[in-house]
Amino acid sequence: MLAAYLFIFYYFFVSPYSFRWKAIYGEPDYPEGYDIRGIDISHYQERIDWSRLRNATIQGQPLRFVIIKATEGVSIIDENFNDNIYQAHENGLVCGAYHFFTPDVDAARQAHFFLKQVHLQAGDLPPVLDIEKVGNLSAEQLRRAAKTWLDIVEQHYGVKPILYTGYSFKQDYLSDSTFNAYPYWIAHYYVDHLSYKGPWAFWQYTDVGHIDGISGYVDFDIFNGTLEELHALTIQPEEIDQVGL
Repeated sequence: MLAAYLFIFYYFFVSPYSFRWKAIYGEPDYPEGYDIRGIDISHYQERIDWSRLRNATIQGQPLRFVIIKATEGVSIIDENFNDNIYQAHENGLVCGAYHFFTPDVDAARQAHFFLKQVHLQAGDLPPVLDIEKVGNLSAEQLRRAAKTWLDIVEQHYGVKPILYTGYSFKQDYLSDSTFNAYPYWIAHYYVDHLSYKGPWAFWQYTDVGHIDGISGYVDFDIFNGTLEELHALTIQPEEIDQVGL
């Protein structure tokens, strides 16, 4: 009976989450076949030693990009954003900035708040919309709100923003083909391959990574392409010139 109990416990409670157990208590070798590695950060990473971080590696690959939390709703600016994006630029990393979307707050106001606080430049990744909560909105209302933010920010920068959300969330709320036009940054943890079958640009594959220069956990990300393709995705000088930034 004890053996049966242990088997059932392992089958239902350990095996499905083995990648998380390994990520927390070991150093898993996943996922494979990708060379362009990055992280995303916010004030939760507290003080970062950028002199160490710029030379850090993830599974033997150099750190190439950093995506930084900038704003949330219409009143919250990440307390470390300005220093983080300055340091990322100074240390030669491709960097981006994301807005954490608050569904129950007017989307246009959120877009203009982001644009007021964030001033991306040539060589930066397109702006990012992080959308992972529904609030009191229906699926259709959420889609309209997301599209409002994306349209305003795209008009300002002249590039399509990156859309960040989880695999299941996109399937449930953002499955409209309209959103397939945006570079997709998918959050899907503790798996060795993605179940999502559509095109994607970035994969946030764990929230318990460890890297030199940061104490504690940090999200690890992959770019689905080459270094040249990563740079091609960034805001180009002519786009900055066209919108007068």
